[in-house]
Amino acid sequence: MSVKILIPTALRSFAGGTDAVPVTGGTVRAAMETLVDKHPALKKHLYSEQGTLRNFVNIYLNEEDIRYLEKENTPLKEGDVLSIVPSIAGGSSVVMEEAARAAELDRDEILRYSRHLIMPEVGMDRQKKLKAARVLTIGAGGLGSPLALYLAAAGVGRLGIVDFDVVDFTNLQRQIIHSTENVGRAKLESARERIAQINPYVQVQGYETALTSENALEILEPYDIVVDGTDNFPTRYLVNDACVLLGKPNVYGSIFRFEGQASVFYAKEGPCYRCLYPEPPPPGLVPSCAEGGVLGVLPGVIGVIQAIETVKLIIGKGDSLIGRLMLFDALRMQFRELKLRKNPDCPVCGPNPTIHELIDYQEFCGVGHQQEVQVGSEYEITPLELKEKMDRGDEFVLVDVREPEEYAIAQIPGSRLVPLSTVPERINELSSADDIVVHCRSGVRSAKAVDFMKQAGFRRVKNLVGGILRWSDDVDPSVPKY
Repeated sequence: MSVKILIPTALRSFAGGTDAVPVTGGTVRAAMETLVDKHPALKKHLYSEQGTLRNFVNIYLNEEDIRYLEKENTPLKEGDVLSIVPSIAGGSSVVMEEAARAAELDRDEILRYSRHLIMPEVGMDRQKKLKAARVLTIGAGGLGSPLALYLAAAGVGRLGIVDFDVVDFTNLQRQIIHSTENVGRAKLESARERIAQINPYVQVQGYETALTSENALEILEPYDIVVDGTDNFPTRYLVNDACVLLGKPNVYGSIFRFEGQASVFYAKEGPCYRCLYPEPPPPGLVPSCAEGGVLGVLPGVIGVIQAIETVKLIIGKGDSLIGRLMLFDALRMQFRELKLRKNPDCPVCGPNPTIHELIDYQEFCGVGHQQEVQVGSEYEITPLELKEKMDRGDEFVLVDVREPEEYAIAQIPGSRLVPLSTVPERINELSSADDIVVHCRSGVRSAKAVDFMKQAGFRRVKNLVGGILRWSDDVDPSVPKY
């Protein structure tokens, strides 16, 4: 079987200066063996000492990566074209060469980064690229914490951080950039202080504001790379679209309970986030970490992967996650990979885009301005009103729609556990003739339960405003908050 192998510029000197070599072979492996027989100098650049294809070399059969076919056993037909593609993110660094050349390392920096400088993949030139790089992280929470710590330690010269939240005790289980003494402080200031302790050579630019369609382009524009550490769909789509419009790579990560995802969305080289998820899930379908929880160590794993991908983009080395989605299951300690393809009908990065400016992402994701289920004031009760009801000895049923794990943490006396997901099948256990008060952690899930019960004909049902958190604040401080 006669096929042609295209040789990249970097390897042509080892193949007689040619850009293509005709070979014969029935499989990719046979064709590559013929190639290295013809040009033995290529072998050490393509194969390891164990005879396996080096992990920084990709081979494409026509337009398909053989990793997603039958790898080296992929059969060939007459006239096929094989391309040898070194796996380097975007083909080059995303940092301007002029800025990198202008950067200098003093004696202290040389000592600080010495373990980088002795690596041939980094060295002095690429460490200067790190110093010249400008990286924007969206969020200083679970993912943003390891991101900022490791990018600062690696020597990224300018870090932008977007966050308008304050440090809470519930953050400390996973947001390792913050400490107990920082509870109540702005996350931005806490992160800035910690970064300065790690590496005083890093410039931190803070944006203590919510990212919106009005300010996103202005905030993102000065940076080379954007790293998405958000925890909500409106911001995630906003970051994606802004990166596409500005032509910037978007290093993506997400976490929930024991599972995480990571990828690099870069419309110039591959798919964007909308190619993977054209539309967000309906509101309430995917619970947040506050509702479903997250293993404290998990953001460290995914955040560090994002940091690694960011460094690789800066120095122009390695096989980027562009076009690949990495899935991590901490319970199984298992990584899986899915191939991502560019969607030709993508409204923002496709050949005929319909999105040319940033839109109302809150409305697009169906959440309005953090809109919750509205049940009406006649179907609501405050914790103080509930306490008065208890003190009077009124007869009523108190229903807790949280999960059993939450119920084990704290309860309101006399409550009956009926998790929200079981309400439709267990509603016959409740009587519409009874006065019923429904509560959850913060009042969101219980509002959904009350709305469902109203539609089922219940009229004497009320939602506890603020849930057990507000009960702890207004009635019984001994009830732990979580």
